[in-house]
Amino acid sequence: MWQIEPEHELAIFEAGISETDEMDKLQTIIQPTIGIFTNIGQAHAENFIHINQKIAEKLKLFTKVKTFIYCADHLEIKEIILRAENFKNIETFTWSYKSNANLVIKKTLKQNHSTIIEALYQNQKIQITIPFTDEASIENAINCWATLLLFGYNNEIISNRMTNLSPVAMRLELKEGINNCSVINDSYNSDINSLSIAIDFLNQQKQHRKKTIILSDILQSGRDEDDLYSEVSGLLTDKKIDKLIGIGKAISRQKDKFSIEKFFYDNTSDFVKDFPFSDFHDETILLKGARIFKFEKISKALQQKAHETVLEINLNGLIHNLNYYRSLLKSDTKIMAMVKAFSYGSGSYEIANVLQYYQVDYLAVAYADEGVELRKSGITLPIMVMNPEEQSFDVMLKYELEAELYSFRILGLFEEALIRNYKDSNKKGFIHIKLDTGMHRLGFENNDLPALSSRLNNNPNLLVKSVFSHLAASDEPEQDEFTKQQIAIFKDMSAFIQSEFDYPIMRHILNSSGITRFSDAQFEMTRLGIGLYGIGANDTEQSLLQNVSTLKTIISQIKHIPKGESIGYNRKCIAAKDMVIATIPIGYADGLNRKLGNGKGKLFVNGHLANIVGNICMDMCMIDITEIPANEGDDVIVFGNEYSISQFANDMETIPYEVLTSVSRRVKRVYYQE
Repeated sequence: MWQIEPEHELAIFEAGISETDEMDKLQTIIQPTIGIFTNIGQAHAENFIHINQKIAEKLKLFTKVKTFIYCADHLEIKEIILRAENFKNIETFTWSYKSNANLVIKKTLKQNHSTIIEALYQNQKIQITIPFTDEASIENAINCWATLLLFGYNNEIISNRMTNLSPVAMRLELKEGINNCSVINDSYNSDINSLSIAIDFLNQQKQHRKKTIILSDILQSGRDEDDLYSEVSGLLTDKKIDKLIGIGKAISRQKDKFSIEKFFYDNTSDFVKDFPFSDFHDETILLKGARIFKFEKISKALQQKAHETVLEINLNGLIHNLNYYRSLLKSDTKIMAMVKAFSYGSGSYEIANVLQYYQVDYLAVAYADEGVELRKSGITLPIMVMNPEEQSFDVMLKYELEAELYSFRILGLFEEALIRNYKDSNKKGFIHIKLDTGMHRLGFENNDLPALSSRLNNNPNLLVKSVFSHLAASDEPEQDEFTKQQIAIFKDMSAFIQSEFDYPIMRHILNSSGITRFSDAQFEMTRLGIGLYGIGANDTEQSLLQNVSTLKTIISQIKHIPKGESIGYNRKCIAAKDMVIATIPIGYADGLNRKLGNGKGKLFVNGHLANIVGNICMDMCMIDITEIPANEGDDVIVFGNEYSISQFANDMETIPYEVLTSVSRRVKRVYYQE
């Protein structure tokens, strides 16, 4: 308040409370003339009897304002305002998605890095575009929009100014780091609550035993410094953090509070200049700092260098999709999550860590080396290997991987490995029996079952964990009779096997599309594959899933091509008119199929689809941006929310499976969680 000078025309204050009777004091100090009730959250809820008491306390700030702005969709707030006598004579300005209000939000359209918001105001259609896509920023922008309209600003002015807002990264990212490290970047704030959440995410990562936190001063906590950093120290000890690097004068003053391995620096520049970064190796590093400390310098130094094409993996989307399929299952039906083929291109231990944390029951890989990598990264879930090879059986037994057996030949080879490894031992090799119910790819047939059950029962080192089969066309309604026939055959075959053993054996035949379309065949377990990664069996299911993978790159260079000039290898494109093209750093070595060249494929640039021109190169391709406003350095989306994997697959005349698994390992994966 003391910073207000006579020449100032407007003062904006943010006021928060942690207990009752605080807002009366703030009202006396601030004496606002316009009030904006942004939202009501759970912070400091422990000091209030219930949410309505907290709302009533917050409203005390606005009892003497001239105008009060709020979202009418917050029903608890609306009801208290309508009942409160001291709000009877206060002018209100409301906005709503659902009901009549001064500003009625008709539609929000999320694009790559922006959101278009359409509304009705004074019987006129108006809109703004903001450089944010998260719900909190959209709500904040609408509150600002309402305030500016109340002030009488022309919407054209508002729209122009909204476009110029600077987006701030506010998401937790996991990236590959130098010297075989993993780097978690959560450096947009450093309050004690978000620190605890970030450490929980750190502890989900099992790929490295050593855990390091680089932590700045915790600002604006309002707490005694000794008390605050004593709590931080206790948190790091309880969460089993191995090393702390503290940056800031406050945390440095409290270095004696910490009993783990520790280093302290007054500022980020000193740390980057003086700390030997070669000392970081084989550890997971969490960056947690207030924005003023500019931890992006540290993030840049720690990241493994890679080219500008990245595959972003939205872990929130993955979790959402897992929970969607869980909601379709009975409470006792287990889930085997498919993480073969590098988790459909999405990553290895990074995906498995999330699935293990969210308590799926089984993982499935294609080959033993995939399972070994997961075991070495700390994954303890049961893992089924779907394509075991003779030379891999010994290592599978060493790492407690469970073999899919589909023929007497492969059974015999596995039994030989058991003799080599488990001779004179009571240990058992866990196996899964594959049945052929009509797909005719792999599996035991019905007439094999008596001999199979006899052989399995005669080997005390074998234990059957499950019996399963594959549906050939569960996503195609025209094949439903065949699918039902497969399920019926499987039911009979699996019942015979179960009857031959004196211990329980799980059954599973449903894949992702089977879960949604044939829910009566859940048996004891289901296998969740492509649906987990955001690809639905039909339009209805697709609308209920979230996108997980976004392949993106940038514009490296823009060129103006005169009419008649050629573009790319073999001069396959001759400019029919003057053109503007953009060269982007992605080619067929990254997974951009060469068949998409010469206008067949399209990439997404600044809200527009741009045709690929000329032949696709190994590391680059060119796109036509003649009619598209763009600059060097702008993002280019290959597939994602703006241009779906299914649409991209149609361009390639293939299926989303191939698109996802074709993204090269040299493309850096970036994992983020809001």
